[in-house]
Amino acid sequence: MSDSITMSAEGSSAAPNYSRIASPIHTLLVLAAEVGLAYRGIHRLSQLQGTADRMQLCQRTIFFELLMLALVLVGVRLHGSSLASVLGKRWRSMVEVLRDAGIGVAFLFASTMLGSVLAGHAGGQDRSVLSMLPQSGLEVGMWIIVSLTAGVCEEAIYRGYLQRQFTALTKNVPLGIVLSACMFGIAHAYQGFGRAMQIVLQGVMSGILAHWRKSVRPGMFAHAIQDILGGLLGRRLGH
Repeated sequence: MSDSITMSAEGSSAAPNYSRIASPIHTLLVLAAEVGLAYRGIHRLSQLQGTADRMQLCQRTIFFELLMLALVLVGVRLHGSSLASVLGKRWRSMVEVLRDAGIGVAFLFASTMLGSVLAGHAGGQDRSVLSMLPQSGLEVGMWIIVSLTAGVCEEAIYRGYLQRQFTALTKNVPLGIVLSACMFGIAHAYQGFGRAMQIVLQGVMSGILAHWRKSVRPGMFAHAIQDILGGLLGRRLGH
C-alpha cells in the first residue's frame, strides 16, 4: 500500500504543470493588444521611408514594451499567481546570475548558428527597418536601453506568460511553445515576412530553453545581447 502511494506521489510530481497563471479573458485581452500594436507598427513603419526619428521610436518602443508587461503582470496578480512565474525567481547568489548569463550566451551562439542553417538568407531586413538602426553615440546608448527593455519584457510576455497560458489551455507543451512563438513572430511582422518567420523559429528555440530551464532568465540575457549586437553590427555595416 505504501509503495503504491509513493509511486502515485512520484507520478504526480513528474506530471506536466498545466495550471493557468491568469484568466483566459485576460489572455485574449493581451493577444488583442499585441495584434493591435503589431498592426500599428506595420502601418507606422511603412510611412517612415527611411526618415525615422530614431530617438522618438526608441522612446515609444520602451513605453509600449513596459505597458504590455504591466498589463500581463496585473492579470497575473489579479488571478492570484506569483509574478515569479512570469519574471523568473529571484537570484540568490552571483553564481546563479553568472550561470543564467552563461546559458544565455551559449544558447544565443547555438540558436544563431542553427537559425542561419535553417533559414538561410530568406529574411533580409526591410529598408524602413534598417533606418531604425542607431547612427550617433546618443542613439547607440538609447538602442542599448531598448534592447535591455525588450529582452526582459518580451521574454516575460511570450515565454513567461503566453507560453504558460497556451500550454495550460491546450494541455500540450509543444503546442504552447509553438503558439507563443507564432505570436512572437506576429509582433515583429513589421520587419517583413521572411524575417518574421526567422523570429518564429527563434521563438520556438527560446521556448524550448525556457521550458527546459523552468526560467525565462537565460532567455532574457540571450535576447538582450542579440538585440544589442544586432543594432551595433548593423550600424557598422551600414557605414
